[in-house]
Amino acid sequence: MQNSSENLVISGEESRSAVAEKLPAAKIFPPPSVIGMAGVAAAILFLCSSWRHALFQSTAWDLGIFDQAIYLISQGKPPISSFLGFHILGDHASWIFYILALLYKINPDVRWLLAVQAVALAAGALPVWSLASLAGINHKKSAALAAVYLLYPVVFNINLFDFHPEVIALPAILWAILAARLSQPWQFCAAVMLILGCKGVLALTVVAMGLWLLLFDCESLSGREKKVKRAIPYGIAPLHALFAIIIGTAWFLMVTQAIIPGFKGAESGGVGRYAYLGNSVLEIAGNLLLKPGLVLGKILSFETLKYLFLLILPVFWGLSPRHLTPLVGAVPTLVLNVLSQEPFQRSLAYQYSLPIIPFLLLAVIAKEEGRSKKEEGRGKKEEEEEEEIPITNYQLPIPNLKAPKTVIIWSLILFLFLGESKDFWLYLNRADTVQAAREAVSQIQPQASVLTDNRLAAHLAHRSTIKALSQISSEADAVNFDFVLLNLRHPWPDTQEMGDRAANYLKKSRNFKLQYQKDDVLLFQKIGENR
Repeated sequence: MQNSSENLVISGEESRSAVAEKLPAAKIFPPPSVIGMAGVAAAILFLCSSWRHALFQSTAWDLGIFDQAIYLISQGKPPISSFLGFHILGDHASWIFYILALLYKINPDVRWLLAVQAVALAAGALPVWSLASLAGINHKKSAALAAVYLLYPVVFNINLFDFHPEVIALPAILWAILAARLSQPWQFCAAVMLILGCKGVLALTVVAMGLWLLLFDCESLSGREKKVKRAIPYGIAPLHALFAIIIGTAWFLMVTQAIIPGFKGAESGGVGRYAYLGNSVLEIAGNLLLKPGLVLGKILSFETLKYLFLLILPVFWGLSPRHLTPLVGAVPTLVLNVLSQEPFQRSLAYQYSLPIIPFLLLAVIAKEEGRSKKEEGRGKKEEEEEEEIPITNYQLPIPNLKAPKTVIIWSLILFLFLGESKDFWLYLNRADTVQAAREAVSQIQPQASVLTDNRLAAHLAHRSTIKALSQISSEADAVNFDFVLLNLRHPWPDTQEMGDRAANYLKKSRNFKLQYQKDDVLLFQKIGENR
């Protein structure tokens, strides 16, 4: 089947909105096979995260924090996190929690968050397909790119690591770029605002995305037409890019200089990860510009090279030095991760690399688009729809989009090696106390204050006061709570000693009784408390 884009002619005299109006629906809307693939992925992601939570492997940091805040909002109470000690907007200025709280009004269940996360992560495959198809890539290759996205280790890993609102920004970034290329200003603005509502630091990603759109992806710049003729001309106007730059800059300044300090009473918690560069956001930014020598060691370190290698490994086959301009949008996240003093920001097991993924895939799409145009220029238009190269006849051992199966196989291999699915073996090794933990949790009064460990806390966050063992300075502080729940067989490693001391202290205390004990799961209740 021949690409419909080849018969689409759009004159330079037409408005940018005419681009979107003339596009056939088949170039924008993914086929049922891709939608079904995303749906299956969402179901798998939700089942995995739900199972992890059911096995008591979720944690207060971060599922408990966000679950408690959203629950309090849904109940009309100030979302003061007892884990953090301040208003949830003082954390990352994530106003998306107020929208998510509407789900809790239907039924306050943490699985809403796990479902939203699974759907958001899987939904990113749809704009990936649309962006590839819009670039003139055939349906089979576009579907392969959507599969590459779904199999990206970071996507699966972040789904297992509790809940983070920035997962909603992942499809929103792709949606924003698609809306810009289709000249849909209202959709573009809505996508940008959604990104900003997920996490304050994503304002930098929005600014970088705007700069990329303005400098490299606009339909025209200062009257100069794009040099590369596209199968379907993009309708990006500089106004889209300027909006992203202006609103992103304004929101970043508002978040770092007003919202977070106002609700928290201090600088953003992330500032401490860059203490060697300064004690405030503005001081860090100034030192980056004026004293670049401070960061050279970080940039050129083996740890950084390893991080970058693992990050691009799933799509190395699709990157080309001539088509890396989309990575401009990933620069802020890369800089933050590379310069951080915390190694986990350079790990694929956490959420910090998530905003980089859309731009890596856009770079792959740009390379394939450039290759297609080059071949068409040589009179090889028919090559776009030629039969897939059999894997057995493929000469190079490197995956190539000309043979989509090789790309998918490569992604599967890396998913198995770099994905965190193997963690389920660890979860099952600790499953012998799950039943006891459930029974103990069921005996805790709904609004009673609770002290517990990091894993158990994620099941008790629907109350105003709950703290983890890491938040108390001595076992004597346990007397300030109505209930103390401990798992002495499988404690959180960082607070194992504190848990043992607290158990011994409470067994001797006249103010507490041992309400429940099974499989080394202990529940202490303050005497006289019956709420």
